[in-house]
Amino acid sequence: MFLCVVLFAGCGRYSDFTLPSPDSTGPRAPFTWEAAPEPVLGRGAEAWDSVDVLNPSVIRFRGVYLNLYSGFDGKTWRTGAATSPDGVAWTKTGQAMTGQVLTPEGWEGTWATNGSALVEGGEILYWYAAGNPPRIALARSRDGFAFTKQPAPVVPLGPRGSFDERGVSDPYVIRRGEFLYLFYLGQDRAARQTLGIARSRDGVAWEKLRSNPVLELGAPGAFDENGLGEPAVWSSGGSYWMLYTGRDRGEHRRLGLARSTDGVRWDKDESFAPVSGDRAWDRQVVCDPTVELTPGGSLRVWFGGGDVAHPAENIHGQIGIAVLRGR
Repeated sequence: MFLCVVLFAGCGRYSDFTLPSPDSTGPRAPFTWEAAPEPVLGRGAEAWDSVDVLNPSVIRFRGVYLNLYSGFDGKTWRTGAATSPDGVAWTKTGQAMTGQVLTPEGWEGTWATNGSALVEGGEILYWYAAGNPPRIALARSRDGFAFTKQPAPVVPLGPRGSFDERGVSDPYVIRRGEFLYLFYLGQDRAARQTLGIARSRDGVAWEKLRSNPVLELGAPGAFDENGLGEPAVWSSGGSYWMLYTGRDRGEHRRLGLARSTDGVRWDKDESFAPVSGDRAWDRQVVCDPTVELTPGGSLRVWFGGGDVAHPAENIHGQIGIAVLRGR
């Protein structure tokens, strides 16, 4: 009996599902990438976000843009907040106007970061990665600055032998119909990092897709042969689309594009050239996308960039903005 309880607690709930039909309107492939030359949100001076500023999650809340982003001081990853009237000019808010809104506590260890925000019923739900091994947690806020955390992770590790046995991270949540859908990174016992999906009615109790992962590593020599992460998903032009981070053998990070008709079976868009940085500040790393469909029929993408090739941190991270134009 004890063994059964442990296994159930470790693997959570599983089911077979697909997403509702994608929206027929809006941009579709081929997509082109146009990035602004300079970052729109930089590192702090002698502050909690002085080493890296990455992982933007941008939403519209109470008439302004709110960016819940990750900051690193060389030891601890935290979540901060910045606001903007237009998504371009940002002001850090949060604790003492330094930006900080979430600090790791207890089981979370040294990071509370890499999150995804969504507005539900006037409340912000913010799923984020924490702990060692990483799992996905949830915090709630009515104003975007004071957050109340769930006491335990809401997305646990998978069972022995699963694609997410050793890590669950990089959440990206969208609503489609009656369900919330969570796209996330899973790490297996061989340290392979691929992407999976789960669904929930309330954002707390999640059921994972039985056939996870939904997106695999690239072939040897590909830009994403060493790991996948940080998916950003939207629906337009009769398909679901996913921008995701790929890591190569040298730990350079670039953005790839995948497509799906049901949100579960994904194909990489081989015609889309992986996005790499062409400026000094993002020449080694382009990662962490979050997207906004615009009334003009394109997408705005906020992303992380850095000038040091590394899979996690100390990359001199800053946040940039780009437009992804379809036809």
